Amino acid sequence: MNIDTALKEAMSIGGAVGVALVDYDSGMSLGHAGGGEWLNLEIAAAGNTEVVRSKLRVMQTLGLSDTIEDILITLHRQYHLIRLMSGVKARGSLFLYLVLERDVANLALARHQLKRIEGELQI
Repeated sequence: MNIDTALKEAMSIGGAVGVALVDYDSGMSLGHAGGGEWLNLEIAAAGNTEVVRSKLRVMQTLGLSDTIEDILITLHRQYHLIRLMSGVKARGSLFLYLVLERDVANLALARHQLKRIEGELQI
């Protein structure tokens, strides 16, 4: 699946507000969908790049020989889900960033669907 198709599928997840595919080496978004006045996905992509980099540094400092599947940030009204792309079909420095309305979203189902999208996405 290509980037545009993956972003459209992510936006079909219940409660989805916005989604971006981000390269955390550069902090640049390779594509995004949704968002709006209160959710600038370009700024969010750059900011969440720092979240990913920070967690990877901590893991390295601790000597953890594991990988990050996803990072969840829970707000009062939203879930922000960062899914690191580890598949062989993608470069190793990418993540999917998905914002969900908490009142509408099913977090477990959203994580499952994002994992499926990750597995099918080809860069």
